[in-house]
Amino acid sequence: MKPIVAIVGRPNVGKSTLFNRLIQKRLAIIENEPGITRDRIYGEADWNGRSFTVVDTGGIVTGEDEPLVSQIRLQAEQAMAEADVILFMVDARAGVSPLDQDVADLLRRTGKPVILVANKVENLRVEEEALEFYSLGLGQPWALSSAHGLGTGDLLDQVVSFFPEAGEEQEETENITKIAVVGRPNVGKSSLVNDLLGQERMIVSDLAGTTRDAVDALLEHEGRQYLLIDTAGLRRKGKIDEAVERYSVLRALRAVDRSDVALLVLDASFGITEQDKRIAGYILDQGKAVIYIVNKWDLVEKDDKTMEQFRAVLKHEFLFMPPAPSLFLSALTRQRVHKVLPLVDQVMTAYSFKASTGVLNQVVEEALAINPPPPGERAKRLKVYYVTQGGQRPPVFLFFVNDPKLVTPPYRRYLESKLREAFPLEGTPIHLVMKPKERD
Repeated sequence: MKPIVAIVGRPNVGKSTLFNRLIQKRLAIIENEPGITRDRIYGEADWNGRSFTVVDTGGIVTGEDEPLVSQIRLQAEQAMAEADVILFMVDARAGVSPLDQDVADLLRRTGKPVILVANKVENLRVEEEALEFYSLGLGQPWALSSAHGLGTGDLLDQVVSFFPEAGEEQEETENITKIAVVGRPNVGKSSLVNDLLGQERMIVSDLAGTTRDAVDALLEHEGRQYLLIDTAGLRRKGKIDEAVERYSVLRALRAVDRSDVALLVLDASFGITEQDKRIAGYILDQGKAVIYIVNKWDLVEKDDKTMEQFRAVLKHEFLFMPPAPSLFLSALTRQRVHKVLPLVDQVMTAYSFKASTGVLNQVVEEALAINPPPPGERAKRLKVYYVTQGGQRPPVFLFFVNDPKLVTPPYRRYLESKLREAFPLEGTPIHLVMKPKERD
């Protein structure tokens, strides 16, 4: 595993700015407002050929019993526990605060290497003021400006000095299934991720919008590795007022972009909404596999026909989507949660499907014989010379034909349905590409 570096400190000292600079992406949300980062956020960084994982955390506040504050503090403490190196960030302009002292006491008890980072140092005078942080008892304060990048190189030299030798690190497998957990706010996405991980990895709250960033978590199950990406709930555009909300939507959309399989979480007690369908459309546009997760099934009054009736509703409302499996569960009671990852494996197999060229052509020949293509202009008919697979994730099938314009939308849908009947393609989009074949 790569070494893990956690960035911790009280609110609004610039942790997310440093995080974004280290990973060289704008992944964590930055606003001049305390408490923007809530869950811990993971990113990948590299310094002089040494790769490591960086963890951004919410601002630690001690001595407050408000539930969300307590959960943010717990998230930061969990990040410290899994870290190999901890960056304790303070505000050089503001000087030492009682809260800095409390956090320093907490860090000393971890027994981990701690680097004291005095941020917001843009000139020598402030750098001299950073020396007062020696009083925290954590050694030399490293002065830097995360906003301008000043001093980050020296800091990273110090960080990697705590890593094991490069030869001692285990190589990570690239065979990781990336799963984006998406849906409207407050449908139970974070609760589902917590159930899958078996720990309180995400903050769970009844307050809509608690998760604001896309958050990655690695999971290993029965020898397979998964990357779970919990995301902020996607709202309708008219309800996105704050800049933070806009960033959260972008983050959720990018989570879909990075994924292989999207779990579209739906609220069984609320039904299918237009926003659910918009999210599904984005998943389709990006060519990702999909599973419908019907959550809060425990809240629905049901009989032996309720589940099939809901499946009929799913089929009708998502008629524009490829046929996809659905799973009815309760993240609260953990009912059927154990079936999520096996279903992901099934859909991932479809997403990565590779057909034998001989079998593929046989399927298409039979489809053409059962239902010949309709004649085009001047009675010209479509001729399919041969078919081959051009790609995977999602599967792409190349049809070499006499004239691509002769393939009408209904006939394209017919060919797609025949491919789906012949091959295990549930949950994945497939692309049929018509290419003209020159005569020999």
